[in-house]
Amino acid sequence: MNRQDTIAAQATAAGEGGIAIVRISGPECEAVLHRVFRAKNGRPLENRRLTFGAVVDCGEIVDEAMAVVMRAPYSYTREDVAEIHCHGSQALVGRILRLLMREGARMAAPGEFTCRAFMNGRIDLTQAEAVMRMIRAGSDRAMKSAVRQMEGSVSSFIRHAREEILTLLAGLAAAVDFPDEVEEEQTAKEIAGGCAEIAARLRAACDERAGRIEDEGLRVVLAGRPNAGKSSLLNALVGSERAIVTDVPGTTRDTITEAIHAGGVRILLTDTAGLRETGDVVERIGVERARRALEDADVRVLVIDGSGAEWDDDGMEDLAPHLIVISKGDLPAMIAREELAARWPGVPALTVCAPRGEGMDSLMDALLSFAPEDGAESSMLSQARHVEAAARACASLNDACSAIEEGMPLDIAAIDLSAALDALGEITGETMNEQVIDEVFARFCVGK
Repeated sequence: MNRQDTIAAQATAAGEGGIAIVRISGPECEAVLHRVFRAKNGRPLENRRLTFGAVVDCGEIVDEAMAVVMRAPYSYTREDVAEIHCHGSQALVGRILRLLMREGARMAAPGEFTCRAFMNGRIDLTQAEAVMRMIRAGSDRAMKSAVRQMEGSVSSFIRHAREEILTLLAGLAAAVDFPDEVEEEQTAKEIAGGCAEIAARLRAACDERAGRIEDEGLRVVLAGRPNAGKSSLLNALVGSERAIVTDVPGTTRDTITEAIHAGGVRILLTDTAGLRETGDVVERIGVERARRALEDADVRVLVIDGSGAEWDDDGMEDLAPHLIVISKGDLPAMIAREELAARWPGVPALTVCAPRGEGMDSLMDALLSFAPEDGAESSMLSQARHVEAAARACASLNDACSAIEEGMPLDIAAIDLSAALDALGEITGETMNEQVIDEVFARFCVGK
């Protein structure tokens, strides 16, 4: 990305709409805009004031539009930025972009506007990632988490940890440079304690599972014997006849996944084929897919037909459920909870009648209990990239402790502390890694 170029792209989602916004940023931003936009009042555009006019091409009016200029450094990219608010036709947007390209701009790369905001110091790398998390947020919980990250929760946490490491490095340097004035043994002991404390705090803050659940959803898989009531349960939770329900065992032959929202959490519900040994080729494939879904599940829900004459766990010997749902609660109970408690100790069980909606509120509360708490300190570092970098920092801090405990020169511990400092710097972008930065912004959409 050449930061000296003037770039342009559609900032609103592609597709038909009432309004579309074309964004321009760079040193020639205003000059390019003035060559394609004519204000109705004939005056130059005022800073940060939306002005009515027309997009023109060699004197021909292309569209009535509004335009605004936001001069540096008070803009999204900290460069001169302009926007054209036109009608939401993709043919029209394409023509306006071609006009801008002809007048000296170029198409922005994915995430280039936000990348320029990062490179110009308006935001750090974690805040840049939060922008894309906000755009893709599929639930209230994900949106709140992205907002916290955008406001600097991760940045401040990492900045504080780096400041503590810098203090430890300063203490090491003093002990090495002024051995007559600084007690080396006492300093080494303090450094080791500080390293252990920072590493423990970093480990406690890492929760990649929480970030994945916030961004993608809580994966709940319904499993059990054929005709246990899994499909009825899915339909009741979704609120529509999504899965086929019959009295014939083995109706479901494939996994069926539907998304619902509850308590600000996105929940991905998956109905599966009944678990049993079968000679039917198609059903056997369905059972294999059910087992794969169970391996990736956050919550494994075992659905048991409470009216069944006897309990048979054939084909489910290895199943380790997180929750047991006893279905068909409107019929006489034939399975004792004590029997289930003996088979799966400590696993909570509840009774429902899906067609009547009985017990569904309790079931939803039970499912939500498996989601991370909203805003929990334990999920401060929840993105995979952040967790991986923090793990490297912890390893370097542990190496520093080991070096001190083994009586190695303090210079060795200083190398490990510097490595920890750099690893944490990768999270915020203070330690520049071009490959990491490219990977972050490659996931952005064009126009953001």
